[in-house]
Amino acid sequence: MKDVAKLINDGEKKIVVLSAMSGTTNTLIEIADYLYKKNPEGANETINSLEKKYRRHIDELYSTKEWKDKTLDFIKQEFDYLRSFTKGIFTMFEEKIIVGQGEILSTSMVTNYLQEQGLNVALIPALEFMRTDKNAEPDLQYISEKIKNQLEDNPDKEIYITQGFICRNAYGEVDNLQRGGSDYSASLIGAAVNASEIQIWTDIDGMHNNDPRYVDNTSPISNLHFEEAAELAYFGAKILHPTCIQPAKYAGIPVKLLNTMDPTAPGTVISNETEYRKIKAVAAKDNITAINITSSRMLLAYGFLRKVFEIFESYKTSIDMICTSEVGVSVSIDNTTNLPQILNELKKFGTVKVDKDMCIICVVGDLDWQNVGFESAATDAMKNIPVRMISYGGSEHNISFLISAADKKRALQSLSNTLFN
Repeated sequence: MKDVAKLINDGEKKIVVLSAMSGTTNTLIEIADYLYKKNPEGANETINSLEKKYRRHIDELYSTKEWKDKTLDFIKQEFDYLRSFTKGIFTMFEEKIIVGQGEILSTSMVTNYLQEQGLNVALIPALEFMRTDKNAEPDLQYISEKIKNQLEDNPDKEIYITQGFICRNAYGEVDNLQRGGSDYSASLIGAAVNASEIQIWTDIDGMHNNDPRYVDNTSPISNLHFEEAAELAYFGAKILHPTCIQPAKYAGIPVKLLNTMDPTAPGTVISNETEYRKIKAVAAKDNITAINITSSRMLLAYGFLRKVFEIFESYKTSIDMICTSEVGVSVSIDNTTNLPQILNELKKFGTVKVDKDMCIICVVGDLDWQNVGFESAATDAMKNIPVRMISYGGSEHNISFLISAADKKRALQSLSNTLFN
């Protein structure tokens, strides 16, 4: 929190979106789980343990008795509020309220700390402006209107602190944004106020050109197009959720990925600009299952693919990759919850074969088909790796290879050696 205060105290007007403290949300989920299981004793014990942790942090954070006492009073009210849930009927509605308290705690603590440091700061509650519609998607018009009201009510402030992740739904109930958490909140807020830029601070210096957990000598990427960043996020780059930068993309606001551990590092800038004719990065998506349906009835027939896709749609299972031939279609999925039922249905249309423990490797950049040689460079790097499927042309930013998970590390290293080193 002290480091965050240093980062945001640079004299520029800004809105700061904060997550819960590390481990808090998981503990709150554990408390809710105890209450679901009708075990108030377990819930109370966990609440007490979490409160002790916060009290220790308050002793370390504040230097004056005034702000220490003020924050301790707030903490007591918060944890008494959590204890109140152990005395009544517990539903999903109460669970959403409990899980969202981590952000309430962290933002109040940071706001108090900044005020103790003499900074001109206001806490604007996310529940006053962040809302989803009846389809559980962000209500952009409502968010824009209500956050501007909040800013107008505090016109002389330099720094505004608010919560990420939490919101209200279309019926006014406490809910959460589900996808992307606080990053998504920041992107929505940045678009709503037409910010000059959106900064996402993590513990790594931007997006890397490969996964440093598996590959040696990776390096951060200086610039990415929004589409390239979305492809990398979807196919395994954990630094971003695939949908969280969409509001920034549509508003044309650049997003910077910066490193709290090394604030001077340039990080990665994501925008609508791109470096043409360049391969940017490689990413991998795990836990993939491939399904192949072969049928002579597909030959010169229309409607066959529609029937196949309707099966996946009926079981709410999205498809990652698809390849077709005259008499067959292969698809990959990452959600196998309803796999037995899906296979049952597919067997009505042909012979079905399943390959499990697969992995999708994607190569991302400006891969327009007129840029000669990119696909051959990627396939040359994979020449010693058995490849089950290849997808090229569906996107101008992505070539995808479906391989066995056992070959993942070897494939990532080979691609790095060929494309970047």
